Amino acid sequence: MDELKKMRSYVVLGRIETAIYALLGGLLAIAGVIAIAGALPLFVNGIRDITGISAILQLIDRLLLVLVLVELLHTVRISIRSHALVIEPFLIIALIAIIRRVLVLTLHSEKFTGDAVWTPDVQAHFHAAVVEGAMQALLITVLIASIFVVRKTKALEYNAIAEEGSKSPDKAID
Repeated sequence: MDELKKMRSYVVLGRIETAIYALLGGLLAIAGVIAIAGALPLFVNGIRDITGISAILQLIDRLLLVLVLVELLHTVRISIRSHALVIEPFLIIALIAIIRRVLVLTLHSEKFTGDAVWTPDVQAHFHAAVVEGAMQALLITVLIASIFVVRKTKALEYNAIAEEGSKSPDKAID
């Protein structure tokens, strides 16, 4: 009888988990649509001010936010389907988020290359931007290497399973 109660609670918790994932997925989809709608005025501003890069960088930033939301939605969909945590989508989301931050940092650093007066405050902000940019570059490198390792490991596991499945029973005895 205890085993039956445990099984029922397992099933109920699984359904609650799936419902929460579905609600989260719906909210992410709505947020993505709102972010795309918010990107349309930026697109129009970019066309109006064709020589300026500020609107274009803001548009790219917004579109990368949409891409992060879509990747999160994809990860939620995978979690609902497989009931397992898959690491690669999180690495891709982190990579997109860091690239997004690099673009924002570039946008804010634009004032250092213009006609700004080189005051100690501006110099401190510039040095902070350089340090942050270096850290972002390091994180991008680590994430790309991690994605490569995860994909390589998957390929090796798949090949090992395929080789094991292709062995005949006679060769397994040898």
